[in-house]
Parts: sequence; structure tokens; C-alpha cells
Amino acid sequence: MIEPVLSLPTLDALVTYVHQTLCEHDALDPEQAPLFRAMLTRAGKPCGIAFHVEGPRLLKTSAVWAADDHRIIFYDSTGLRRSVVRLSESPEIAAKPGRRAMAA
Repeated sequence: MIEPVLSLPTLDALVTYVHQTLCEHDALDPEQAPLFRAMLTRAGKPCGIAFHVEGPRLLKTSAVWAADDHRIIFYDSTGLRRSVVRLSESPEIAAKPGRRAMAA
């Protein structure tokens, strides 16, 4: 499978792309399906962000930005890997306190 390559140099661009992609896959309205995110850490250091969108009928699709690998992995509502996008340019990951989920 050929992975598409994108340039998402800012965190805002990355978040917007993930939200739109998750909503498009399940025909959700981004205005009605908020994006939630949580910082991922490895050995106490930030290494990525987990995203998810919740829709009707307990629908929940997700994505993980693996900052060290420069890729975004998308999962369907059953947890199966749906697609992977490589990043030619991505934002710097900054430490944020806690791992609390935040609405985007």
C-alpha cells in the first residue's frame, strides 16, 4: 500500500487535517462531531497525540500522530487500521501538563 505524504508544519494544520479526515470517512459534520485529543508520552516525554471523534450510535473513530515516526495512523470505529499518512513536515511536539483529554 502506498502511503500519501503531506506537509503539516503547524499543530493547527495537523489538528484540522485529522478532524476533517475522521469526519469525512463516516460522513460526519465537523461542527456536530467535536474532536478530542490526548497527549501520548513515552518514558515521561511527549511522543504524539491520540485523537478521536464521536458520532451517533456510539460511533467513535480515531487517529494517532506518532511524532517520532512522522506519520498519522487512522483507525475505523472497530479499531482496525484504515490508513496511514506520512508527514514530510510536522510540528514540534511540546510538553503539555497532564494527559487529560481536551476538546479541540
